[in-house]
Amino acid sequence: MEALGGNGAFWGWKFPEVKSTKRPFSSKSKSSDSTAEATGRGGSRFPLKQAMTASSLALMGDTIAQVNGRWREQKQSLSGSSDSSKDIMTSIISHHDWLRALRMASYGFLLYGPGSYAWYKFLDYCLPHQTAQNIMLKVLLNQVVLGPCVIAVVFAWNNLWLGKLSELPNKYQKDALPTLFYGFRFWIPVSLLNFWAVPLQARVAFMSTASIFWNFFLSSTLSK
Repeated sequence: MEALGGNGAFWGWKFPEVKSTKRPFSSKSKSSDSTAEATGRGGSRFPLKQAMTASSLALMGDTIAQVNGRWREQKQSLSGSSDSSKDIMTSIISHHDWLRALRMASYGFLLYGPGSYAWYKFLDYCLPHQTAQNIMLKVLLNQVVLGPCVIAVVFAWNNLWLGKLSELPNKYQKDALPTLFYGFRFWIPVSLLNFWAVPLQARVAFMSTASIFWNFFLSSTLSK
């Protein structure tokens, strides 16, 4: 029987076994793959989309804050001058702090985007149901856990770029708590809307967009 082709042989020749390439339950597998891709649970891949979104919006927020601050400074210093608004804008653009802009953009790409996306995934895993109690708990955890972490990391990132890590404890002591408590007024309603109405995939973009208005509001208020 071996010579006649038993067990996959034919006259002593053995052929490689051909396995079927059909995948059972393909519809279910495709559905689970799409779900994993949408939620980011298909593996530990870097969340590039969320990182790029956070980076671009952080850059936009910093640009608005810089232009707003320099515009007010230029208007005050040239209040009695004949220079036009076009000249003032040219001066603002020429003195734009691109290193500061890169610092904020890299923070959004490397830290805030991936970190906040992982945090929102963790919250949805622990509190999957959209009940009022879960939403309020998410908002509370967002302010108690994520808020201090973001402030601590962005202060450290900024001082690291400036080469002033030795001044970081004084920076925390002077600005960390006031910034955190001041931010509660803005971020609590924003976080409530974020967890109630925004899907997981868009939460980093939503919170980064809110950061644009937060940076502008904070810069305008504190410069008074």
